[in-house]
Amino acid sequence: QIRIRYNDDAVLDEDMRVLRQEWEETGYQLERLQMNPACADAEKAAIYDRIAPAYSLPFQPEPAPKALLTAKDKPKVAILRDEGSNSDREMSSAFYAAGFEPWDITMTDLLAGRITLDGFRGIAAVGGFSYADVPESAKGWAATILFNDRIKDMFTAFYNRPDTFTLGICNGCQLFGLLGWVPWQGLEAEAQPRFVHNDSGRFESRWATVRVQDSPAIMLQGMSELVFGIHVDHGEGKLHFPDAAVREKVVGQNLVPLVYTDDSGVATKQYPFNPNGSPDGFAGLCSPDGRHLALMPHPERAFLPWQCHWLPQEMQGLEVSPWLKMFRNAYDWCVK
Repeated sequence: QIRIRYNDDAVLDEDMRVLRQEWEETGYQLERLQMNPACADAEKAAIYDRIAPAYSLPFQPEPAPKALLTAKDKPKVAILRDEGSNSDREMSSAFYAAGFEPWDITMTDLLAGRITLDGFRGIAAVGGFSYADVPESAKGWAATILFNDRIKDMFTAFYNRPDTFTLGICNGCQLFGLLGWVPWQGLEAEAQPRFVHNDSGRFESRWATVRVQDSPAIMLQGMSELVFGIHVDHGEGKLHFPDAAVREKVVGQNLVPLVYTDDSGVATKQYPFNPNGSPDGFAGLCSPDGRHLALMPHPERAFLPWQCHWLPQEMQGLEVSPWLKMFRNAYDWCVK
């Protein structure tokens, strides 16, 4: 309640939520003109009496020992990018902070034969707007792999090596869908899950809340039931299953490692908590053996507390955010 008095006269005595909606009304009406009006309405309703997200931290996040960072013999990870990619610096930093030796690898490097994937234990395909997302997200990037026999064979061999892992984030996640790397290889194109335009009809850049679920994903082991904030930045993040049988198998095998949640930590399709409309809050997929992981949100942009848009009071003293554990898990898997 907001109360303003002038001398003995009550000038204002009103619910803050009502005043806030009055203040935001012009912006809300503009939003309805430039996006899916139903999503604008949903956000207005959600904001009215929204509570703080109920973060849950089932483990204590710890930085990597300094000895790992100064070691001479580190596992190598290829930070893979193409024309229009971004977040490669953040991805490199996250892997470096976990003990890896990150290498900046462009598709041009691979196409020109300047380097191969043979010496790497991991590939991290970064976010962004490869080829300006024309004609759709990651399609140009996928084409540079699928329509070059040498490059396609190189990636297939890497995928099938039992000592490798892959991580696709945002644009990289969309790439993995188009390559048929998640949930598993061998699906017909007509049945392959892929990421399509957000229900809102626009690009979404938000601080969302997600929950880690039980899955075989090696990078998320020991993180189940973590509920925490994360960056989302995408225009085509809605996970679409053309074949209901594939979705049923994915759910049955626990291949959905991350879901968007509401402020109570419950998986949701409701906008804006779910920024794209993915069914049951699905935020990514992994392979049955757990080595290949594709996520639309950006953990590499939130592995340090100062990168987080909001933290509850009790978590503001964290040295690192819980998302660093993803990258440390990958390191532990490589050196075990």
